[in-house]
Amino acid sequence: MEHTGEKTLQGEVYDKRSDDTETTNRSKNIEKPFQCEVCNKLFGTSGILNQHVMIHTGEKPFKCGVCSNKFRLSGDLSRHMKIHTGEKPFKCDVCVKGFSRSADLNRHMSIHTGERPFHCEVCSTSFSRSGELNRHKRIHTGEKPFKCNTCNKRFRFGGVLNQHTRIHTGEKPFPCEVCDKRFRSNGDLNRHIRIHTGEKLFRCEVCDKRFPASGDLNRHMKVHTGEKTFKCEVCSKMYRSSGQFHRHMRIHVGEKSF
Repeated sequence: MEHTGEKTLQGEVYDKRSDDTETTNRSKNIEKPFQCEVCNKLFGTSGILNQHVMIHTGEKPFKCGVCSNKFRLSGDLSRHMKIHTGEKPFKCDVCVKGFSRSADLNRHMSIHTGERPFHCEVCSTSFSRSGELNRHKRIHTGEKPFKCNTCNKRFRFGGVLNQHTRIHTGEKPFPCEVCDKRFRSNGDLNRHIRIHTGEKLFRCEVCDKRFPASGDLNRHMKVHTGEKTFKCEVCSKMYRSSGQFHRHMRIHVGEKSF
């Protein structure tokens, strides 16, 4: 009798590979037994599920004692605290730039390697990390999973929601160390600091004039292109900037311009 590596079980041929596959499939089903009632996502433990549910409820039990920022996870709070302490333990081996989080360092490394293995199937834009690709996809799908509990406005990204919420709370947790002016976001603070440093990172490719913010450059480019995007609905006159437009509108409302 030829030995095939199979054994019989109650008169039928028993294939161990099939049994292993079935066991693996069962394990996969048991692996994530905790389901979110809002979005049906599955999780391996009740603790991870509870953390996930906070995305839907907006609950943030961990509060920063310095700037009152709130976080869902204690780890997020710990990483945030490095902004205040200035601690940057994660160093780039190429340019020695420091980062407060390992994730920030990993994203930074793609600048040196140029590696972008994650591709958008809609527009072919490439990303260095899968999370960046997933966030980008919301541009195409229109998905806005983050909702403001005050005005019900929705956002594609949690960070944008956090910044928006500060409009309602009036919170400005980012102070300028030079003039003590405060800002709602770290990006607003960085743009403001360039006023003190005189740093102008954004250069016009037409006339080489430099600007401290990308928005300033974009407004300047309209001088070269002649683009006028602000239209008066009363007299149809067009303007390059909102400032010019609002000054013009005073003519129609009778307000004096100074």
